[in-house]
Amino acid sequence: MKILWPKTLVKKWFNIKEKVEEFDADSVFYGGSDEYWSYNNSTIKKCKTETSSIRSNSDHFRQETDVLNYRIFVATWNVAGNSPPSHLDLEEWLHNSPPADIYVLGFQEIVPLNAGNVLGNEDNGPARKWLALIRRTLNNLPDSKIVLDAKYEGSTGQKDSDFLDIPLEKSEIRRGQSRYSLVASKQMVGIFLTVWIKSDLRDNVQNTRISCVGRGLMGYLGNKGSISISMSLHQTSFCFVCSHLTSGQKEGDELRRNSDVMEILRKTRFYQCDMYSPQTILSHDRVIWLGDLNYRVSLSYPFAKALIELKNWKVLLENDQLRIEQRRGRVFEGWKEGNICFPPTYKYTKNSDIYAGSDVQKQKRRTPAWCDRILWYGNGLHQLSYVRGESRFSDHRPVYSVFLAEVESSHRDRFRKSWSYSSARVEVEELLPHSRG
Repeated sequence: MKILWPKTLVKKWFNIKEKVEEFDADSVFYGGSDEYWSYNNSTIKKCKTETSSIRSNSDHFRQETDVLNYRIFVATWNVAGNSPPSHLDLEEWLHNSPPADIYVLGFQEIVPLNAGNVLGNEDNGPARKWLALIRRTLNNLPDSKIVLDAKYEGSTGQKDSDFLDIPLEKSEIRRGQSRYSLVASKQMVGIFLTVWIKSDLRDNVQNTRISCVGRGLMGYLGNKGSISISMSLHQTSFCFVCSHLTSGQKEGDELRRNSDVMEILRKTRFYQCDMYSPQTILSHDRVIWLGDLNYRVSLSYPFAKALIELKNWKVLLENDQLRIEQRRGRVFEGWKEGNICFPPTYKYTKNSDIYAGSDVQKQKRRTPAWCDRILWYGNGLHQLSYVRGESRFSDHRPVYSVFLAEVESSHRDRFRKSWSYSSARVEVEELLPHSRG
């Protein structure tokens, strides 16, 4: 007897991307083995893949450029399968002074990693809730300039009203009062990555593309793996990688995590027609990797707990698997991470400040560890802060960092920006005739 699996499930299991998928970007690309499809200005055409990996900032684009500095807020949070209530307060987490120009927010386990979610149809209800909370919080940031944002479309082609948990009139959405615009968002089972930018910078973002790599069950499924978003701001290319690596604190589990990283670097590909756009993670100008990397502290629970009470981060970090594997040249060679001056982020008893361990059987204890990390690669990124939040919503604490990023801008960009603002002003005035005079 033949067993026929639904096509959507087979595509999910083997991470086969649909050829029609949308997110808020200038162009969308979907990869295959020999060809890819480009979605741009409502026209779909078939293109041959470029085999060479050429940096987007070639000498052709470096003429008459200035270097600008933008603040990037990057955060990672394993939310342990908890769907956010509408009253969840993200202000402490997202508010920083001054507000950032770009927000890169990565989540793990936005849905429980049970068989239904891993093998079945994707539950994107929690992702919509997170988007609504993020949009509401970012647009209430203090000292942010309100900019008219006449259009918005989310990663699944839905409009503003689909993501908002508060009712808005269509006229309000058309007028647009967003201070931040969604650049792109993507979910793969429990991994979720979303990028936002100040609305007055949105026109300077080009070539937004997404690549997913599954590293879970059978080495393919998306309960573990990565989502990567590639984009260019002015003339500088960025890649943001959100990952959830293999779990476990047994000896040798760190080697499986190393393997996950190497496979993500090898398999992540951004397919496009533009020969100047980067195709791999490391071919971008600025790269930031965030997520639940799951590297543990190779100490017993009582010893680690005692060191935490003494705030002896130095000895704890000497036994941190990620630092050890980096020193041995086995993983993240050439990558940077800021100084860690905060307690391990995992594992807490839910709704408390107590590490899980004393209240469970010895074999189920988890030695406290810095599972949640942010690293970067390449020049032109200067880390300003690296801290953790104190929300008790999950058994992980969120971790966030602020970077100052150097971005090259050409005179041609500024001319185009000036022209687009003039055009947008005309469009808005046509929509809002009462605003004249």
